[in-house]
Parts: sequence; structure tokens; C-alpha cells
Amino acid sequence: MNINLEKFNESNAQEIISFIRRKSKEIGFEKSSQQQTGALLRLLASSKPRGKFLELGTGTGFGSAWLLEGMDDHSKLISVDCDDKVLSVAKEAFIGDKRIELVHENGFVFLKKQEPKSFDLIFADAFPGKYDLIHESLNLLKPGGFYIIDDMLPQPFWSEEHSKNLEDVYESLKNLSDVHSVGMNWSSGLVIFVPK
Repeated sequence: MNINLEKFNESNAQEIISFIRRKSKEIGFEKSSQQQTGALLRLLASSKPRGKFLELGTGTGFGSAWLLEGMDDHSKLISVDCDDKVLSVAKEAFIGDKRIELVHENGFVFLKKQEPKSFDLIFADAFPGKYDLIHESLNLLKPGGFYIIDDMLPQPFWSEEHSKNLEDVYESLKNLSDVHSVGMNWSSGLVIFVPK
């Protein structure tokens, strides 16, 4: 029997995904989320009709594309990045899509301005929210909201300092007591939290 479960992880937005991959390569951006992570984001976004979503670390928009694919027409995605060069790719990819707001701002500054319990899903793919301000970020979730952190398994291209940061964050995340969690040795390594 030939069963390939990766078939379930394919995007229906291949034109946008291909555009983002091509533009990412042109500007030398190699930090996009993996396809499996994207498929999970799509699934989780689809579980929150009329949802309000936050992505910390837009990059060139790969994660955003997957979130948008799962979102209904009444949902809203705010995606934040401090690098205007990579953000410009996302702006071009999503031109005309009213469901997404792309914000060029330092994630630390952005997070500190947000109201508690205002998001249904947060995808933390940047230092703020992933390596710092974890508790503050978790407080931004509505009851039943999802908090997703990727890149929790060491990557071969990481610096020694980055790997050390990951170890520290891992130890900190293990000790969170006010959340339900699941860790997945899958894709780039994912941890998902839901506040208790």
C-alpha cells in the first residue's frame, strides 16, 4: 500500500506560495516556515471563524499565506516584522487581500501595545513572543486560543548562541503551568499552547 500523508499538507494557494518562494530566493531569505508548519497553521486558523490572528515575524509571508488559506472572509490577520525588505515581499504577495494587515514595527514594541485577550491565535516566529515576552504574549490570547511556536528543534545553520537561546527557552516553556501544551518532533519542531 502506498500511503503518503504529506498529500494532506499541500496548499491550495500554490500561486502565492510559489511567488513567495521565488521572491525569497531572490533576496536571499531562507528562514521561511516549513510546509508542514503551514498546513497546521491553516488547520488551526480554520477552527476559528471570524477569528483575529497575530503573526510575529512575517518574513516574506509564507506563514501568512497558510493562515490566510485557513481563514474565512470575516477573519483578520495582523502580521508584524521589523525588516522592511522581507515585508515588502509579503506586501506584494497579499495586495488586495483585506483580511491581512502587515505592520512594519519592532515586535517587542508592538506586543507591549496590545490589549489582553484580543487574539484567537498567535504564531510566534520571531524573537519577541518566541524567546522573550512569552507570558505577555500568552496573555494576549482569548480563552481557547492557540499559541504556536515553531523552530523548537535545532537547525544545522544556527549559530551557537541561537542554540543556547533555544535551550533556555525550552527550559522556561517546560515550566509553564497555566497552559495545556503539546510538543511535536515534526516539521521544525512545534510547541502549541492553549491557556487554562
